Amino acid sequence: MAGLLVLALEPAPAQAFDLDDVAEKAKSLAAEKFAAPASNLPAEFSEMKFADYQQIRFRPDKAYWSDRKTPFKLSFYHQGMHFNTPVRINEIAGGRVAEIPYDPARFDFGTLNFDRNATRNLGYAGFRVLYPINGANKRDEITTFLGASYFRVVGKGQAYGLSARGLAIDTAQPSGEEFPRFREFWIEQPKPQDKHLTIFALLDSPRATGAYRFVLHPGRDAVVDVQSRLFLREKVGKLGLAPLTSMFLFGGNQPPAQPNYRPELHDSSGLQIHAGNDEWIWRPLNNPKHLSVSSYSVENPKGFGLLQRGREFSRYEDLDDRYDLRPSAWIEPQGDWGKGSVELVEIPTPDETNDNIVAFWSPAGQPEPGQPLDLNYRLHWTRDEPGLHDRDSAWVEQTLRAAGDVKQKNLVRQPDGSTALVVDFEGPALKGLPPDAPLRPQLGVDGNVEVKENSLRYNPATKGWRLMLRVSVKDPKKPTEMRVALVNGEKTLTETWSYQLPANE
Repeated sequence: MAGLLVLALEPAPAQAFDLDDVAEKAKSLAAEKFAAPASNLPAEFSEMKFADYQQIRFRPDKAYWSDRKTPFKLSFYHQGMHFNTPVRINEIAGGRVAEIPYDPARFDFGTLNFDRNATRNLGYAGFRVLYPINGANKRDEITTFLGASYFRVVGKGQAYGLSARGLAIDTAQPSGEEFPRFREFWIEQPKPQDKHLTIFALLDSPRATGAYRFVLHPGRDAVVDVQSRLFLREKVGKLGLAPLTSMFLFGGNQPPAQPNYRPELHDSSGLQIHAGNDEWIWRPLNNPKHLSVSSYSVENPKGFGLLQRGREFSRYEDLDDRYDLRPSAWIEPQGDWGKGSVELVEIPTPDETNDNIVAFWSPAGQPEPGQPLDLNYRLHWTRDEPGLHDRDSAWVEQTLRAAGDVKQKNLVRQPDGSTALVVDFEGPALKGLPPDAPLRPQLGVDGNVEVKENSLRYNPATKGWRLMLRVSVKDPKKPTEMRVALVNGEKTLTETWSYQLPANE
């Protein structure tokens, strides 16, 4: 009996924390009326300018887990400006959960003058993950969670560019977009030998809640495995899953209106889709004069993403922002996603400070309020764009656009009011072909365009093929759609180039 008594008095082992724990919180939240978070910032922090907010720096010697033998460390963002509500950040250690308390001593406030007592009970706006990705003795920032449900990740030698999000609601809808917010995080304390970091997040918004599990794998290409479970409070107009947000100002297919020493300026150059039927689609991005939404109906997609094709520094010539080092983001679905569409939203922007590109998966149907929607995927952050593609195929390396012209008998080129498009195809499926291979472009256009030239020729410089199109738009107030792939007999050798000439261009 004594032995039994001893066993009975021993504490029960702590239960492992997992997605179901967060999902229970999300389900309970969905059953309640949404409560908007209230700002707790004093005026000197809520009204500060960006330059003042930049003065608030996390002290490197205060990184979380600095005393532990793990390559992963955490640092935190301070509240300020529009980051006006705290995000609760918890640590999971030994199966137990404890909040990481706010500590102003972790920050250097520069020359800012403020009442220290008024800010001692603030919180964190978000966090960063540090890891020696570029050198054994460095603490490189590889992941950041800050603002709404946005997060960014980089691999070795990469620079921050486009962002991912937990959820997008009613993007580009007349009702206005709703921005869900990660309100709480749980981060597993990594073991010394761990090469991955697990992060849980609870999402909340007026019409949806969600539970997320992110497993971060640092490396030459960073990989994030995402498990998610969503609950709607009520139906929404457009549900955007696995959303990506980027920036496109100008590029080869849309040169700048004013001369610029930077030939291209964008975080991503196009949308790539791998459809369930194995078709590959490439859609170059635009900075349109009017809001543009493109939809690609797909059943059980095998992948989609916003890619930065073209890694030569000479394409960008930007020593400060290094657009040549910014990663592509590729969504690889886990399991069948069913029927739906990959949506591309392009928003006009006058400069590079605005993210004006959004891509996401929109399912054909929505769950009933309170019912779960599970979605799992792997998110790749890479500079190896050919590695994302079918190795036996070929792809569009670049799209160039200019005013169309016709060569006269005296060899002088005379503009004729048309638009010229140059499309360069490259890849393994083309490299082994002789220059006189019987390739032909399989072209499709909508009724708003007249094709004046459609010629294909071998490109000895790239061992690929160059398509020359010259088109005349009938109604410039309407966008114009074109699609083309290269075929040899009955066999399609390349991805489909799906291009839109924006209205009023």
